[in-house]
Parts: sequence; C-alpha cells; structure tokens
Amino acid sequence: MSSIVVMGVAGCGKSSLGAVLAQAEALPLIEGDDFHSAANRHKMAEGTPLTDADRDGWLDTLVAELARHPGGAVLTCSALKRRYRDRLRSAVPGLRFVYLAITPAEAALRVAARAGTHFFHGSLVASQFEALEPPLDEARVLSLDATLPTALLQIQVALWLHGQPAEARR
Repeated sequence: MSSIVVMGVAGCGKSSLGAVLAQAEALPLIEGDDFHSAANRHKMAEGTPLTDADRDGWLDTLVAELARHPGGAVLTCSALKRRYRDRLRSAVPGLRFVYLAITPAEAALRVAARAGTHFFHGSLVASQFEALEPPLDEARVLSLDATLPTALLQIQVALWLHGQPAEARR
C-alpha cells in the first residue's frame, strides 16, 4: 500500500478522516499539524497567514516523515497548492491524495466550533481558500464532499484504494 495524503482547507476534517483511515488501513498516521514550527503556530494563532517560505521547512519535514514509512502512511496536510503536492509526490512514488472539498461557510463554522482547542485562528479560513489550488486535474486524487459522515468517507476511500468503483479511479 502506498501512502495517502488527506488534504484540504482548515476545518474540512483531515484529522478526523486521517485517524479513521489510518486505523482501517493499518497504516501509521502522520498528523501534519504536529510538525509545524513554533513560529508557524504562533503566526497562525495570531491570525497571520503562512507564506510559501513559512511552509518550506514544514513540507521538508513532512517529506522526511513520508520517506520514513516505506510501507505506507496516512498524512494529514492542507497541501493547498499544486507545488506543495508535487513536493510530497517527489518523496513517494504513487502517492495518493484524498481531497476533502468544503464551502468557505462550512469551513468557517467548523473552525469556530474548535476555537480554544486548536491553534488555528478562525480568521485564516479565507486565506486558505485564496491559496487553494484544487487538485481536480491531477492523477491519483479522490475528491470527496467533506460534509459527509466520516464513516462514509472512509468507506469511499477504501473502495477507491482497493480498486472499486470504477468511477472513483483517476
């Protein structure tokens, strides 16, 4: 099994689906947020969007983490831009992405609901959508509606990973 990145903007459910998916597929979970630097966490807590330069070291660390798991892993990572995804792909041939699509309004509601328990400031949701380059034309990407129940999302990912249904393959 190759590695899988669960991606999307803040509040789309990356961590929830990633945990369930890792357990179901018997793969280690790499929680991307755990690898942000203290400086990046501070910026996000203050409501300052990260720049490409801010994300460089973080992406380097995630590439190294993926490489440490040659048998596969589930990584949760916003992977907002194609160049970020390509950087992750450079470390893992055959890397797959599950893109959790969500509206700005729903993402804002979800981020607001976790205020006080997560370092990400709610004002940053808009900047995430500004940076987002949806992976709709990229190979080995499954796009899913982030508002579906996590259990249903996990089933859809499992079907895709294991070759069914044909309309889910890309």
